[in-house]
Amino acid sequence: MRWLQRLLFSVAAVLLGYCGFVWAEGWVFQHREEARFERLVHAGASPAALPAVGQDGLIGRIEVPRLEVSVVVIEGTDWAVLQHAAGHIPGTALPGEPGNVGISAHRDTFFRPLRNIRANDEVTVTTLRGEYRYRVVSTEIVKPDDVGVLKAGIGETLTLVTCYPFYFVGAAPRRFIVRAERVPAG
Repeated sequence: MRWLQRLLFSVAAVLLGYCGFVWAEGWVFQHREEARFERLVHAGASPAALPAVGQDGLIGRIEVPRLEVSVVVIEGTDWAVLQHAAGHIPGTALPGEPGNVGISAHRDTFFRPLRNIRANDEVTVTTLRGEYRYRVVSTEIVKPDDVGVLKAGIGETLTLVTCYPFYFVGAAPRRFIVRAERVPAG
């Protein structure tokens, strides 16, 4: 019994250490990229002259003030991107362009607070080209293969995607979708 107790304690310590490492690595990445993004924003270049997506895939930052969400957005949705940031879904519009901007992040890291999002919450996406404000109009739960939620509609929309249920252990069977419409500047 003693050896089993020690084995289980060792496994628990290794798993906690791994979780701590993943959390710390994400935290360091977010702070480093946030600082770099702020330097680029304040560099004084004309927004029109700046690329929509940086060479390294940096798009900007997404914020939901009421939920205290602030996450760097990188191009792509592969494992490496979503481990460190929110990812812009390839094939969807970029912020400031007509169409549907798709952004995805893990439910157990950056997008966990979305479980408390409500209609009329404000979502801000800041890029090197400017700041774009959106207002939440709806949420829904869909199957993972329901990509129709990313179709471009009329005007400028934002779709946030994360796994659902929020407290599910393992590969989640559904997706939580937040739909927001662009608020006109002014």
